[in-house]
Amino acid sequence: MKKLITTLTLSTLVITAFSCNNGKVNGNGPQIDTTEQESEEHHLSLLIAGDLMQHGGQLKSALQADGTYSYEECFQFVKPEIERADVAIANFEVTLGGKPYKAYPQFSAPDEFLKATVNAGFDILLTANNHCLDTYQKGLERTIELMDKLPVPHLGTYVNAEARRQQYPFLLEKNGFRIVLLNFTYGTNGLKVTPPNIVNYIDTAEIKADIAKARKMNPDFIIAIPHWGIEYQLLPSAEQKQLADWLLKQGVDHIIGGHPHVPQPIELRNNGNTLVAYSLGNYISNQTRPNTYGGVMVRMELSKKGNKAKLDNAGYCLYFVSRPAESGRKNFRIYSINTPDSMLNARERERRNSFATSIRNLFKQHNKGNIKEYKF
Repeated sequence: MKKLITTLTLSTLVITAFSCNNGKVNGNGPQIDTTEQESEEHHLSLLIAGDLMQHGGQLKSALQADGTYSYEECFQFVKPEIERADVAIANFEVTLGGKPYKAYPQFSAPDEFLKATVNAGFDILLTANNHCLDTYQKGLERTIELMDKLPVPHLGTYVNAEARRQQYPFLLEKNGFRIVLLNFTYGTNGLKVTPPNIVNYIDTAEIKADIAKARKMNPDFIIAIPHWGIEYQLLPSAEQKQLADWLLKQGVDHIIGGHPHVPQPIELRNNGNTLVAYSLGNYISNQTRPNTYGGVMVRMELSKKGNKAKLDNAGYCLYFVSRPAESGRKNFRIYSINTPDSMLNARERERRNSFATSIRNLFKQHNKGNIKEYKF
């Protein structure tokens, strides 16, 4: 219930913000006691997760006898952690193009996948990724339509220029905070967007203009969530590093990336005030390459007193995906990396331990700043 209320509140607040000249509220409302406002302290927790994929094995496992699809089991062991955050965000890396449902290389997931994602506790979904045009104009528009109907706020792709103008940059208002989210992708697997649809691509001129627009919305933070990098590489590319530095110079406060399908290092810069996570990896998928069958959730604890907002703490947790091929169960499950041995069979434990060892070693060598793993 908490998450349903949060989602509806977010949707309402976003619409309200956009209807008020991109977040500029007029001064006709009640007067505010500024002394009380300056002494009041606000807190907000953000949870950001990686790529929600839908491969052939997942389609087969989710199919029920009556022809419907069920994904609730996939999220049941991570749902409490998702719901614990005030706002949870994830990359929705499939389209909802309708039947026939398809897996790689051009994804068209059942509508139930979206519903289960939102029921798991995700409040905002990202749609600018290399698979957002997999089912062409129909898929892009139908994905947006279903998200709007549910409703769940989203950003990254748009039916036309007017929709983008009204909805982007994305303004999140929650717990006394104003946070602008930006989302853009390196490409769309060679598929061209069909006018009047719009996909946010990595175009520095466009991004610079969006950041300037974001600043006028008087945000406490600007968070960029780029879809970038090289698949299956554990270290960020030179292009990722260059773009990260450029984004920060333009006024972005934090960067949380995705696309490589494996985790990449996390940095705390600027005396711990700036978070840069290059890639969170997959959230759920049927991929079996090394380091693809798990990922990272990043948690940010924010505080605000008066007009001063800051990042109080940033941490990350690890999880892995148990497939029917290992578990013998019908469906996929996402488990905390700290799941007790008693809940897992030998093959699941081997899968968990392999991922945990690899990523912990990676982070030990390459993470920067005092960012720590937490358990759930």
